[in-house]
Amino acid sequence: MSHATIEAPAVEFGHVEHVTVHFDDLDAMGIMHNARYAVLLERALTPYWADRGVVYRGGHDTPPDLFHAVREFAITYRAPITTTGPVAVHFWLEHFGTSSAEYGFRFRSPDGGTVHAEGRRAIVRLDPATLRPAPWTDAARAVAATLLRPATTPV
Repeated sequence: MSHATIEAPAVEFGHVEHVTVHFDDLDAMGIMHNARYAVLLERALTPYWADRGVVYRGGHDTPPDLFHAVREFAITYRAPITTTGPVAVHFWLEHFGTSSAEYGFRFRSPDGGTVHAEGRRAIVRLDPATLRPAPWTDAARAVAATLLRPATTPV
């Protein structure tokens, strides 16, 4: 099934990206291995930012905002993913500071009816020369604004 034929569940904030669970993402018990959630979250975030001009190009043409490190990753598993195929990753920004950001995310069934897992991922933008925190660019701030959860919207 093509990603284009899957309609994203409606969300009030953030974005839903469909990613594919492959056979090798499953463990010996036939459920998605816990470590694969971080990889699939990255595969959901990457096209969102890339579609908005923040694309890894290698070398010096890569936007500075892509040079960041994960500071914290927390996840709670609700219902195992037991099949291959699409999963809907709903993500948003809870916070976008001077040099840090915190995503919230949910792994949902393609129709949005089942929450498989939910959590948060905190990142820090780094200066490539010093590896110290560095401020986000205006371009990153513009993209981040499209993902920020309104303060009054419950998760």
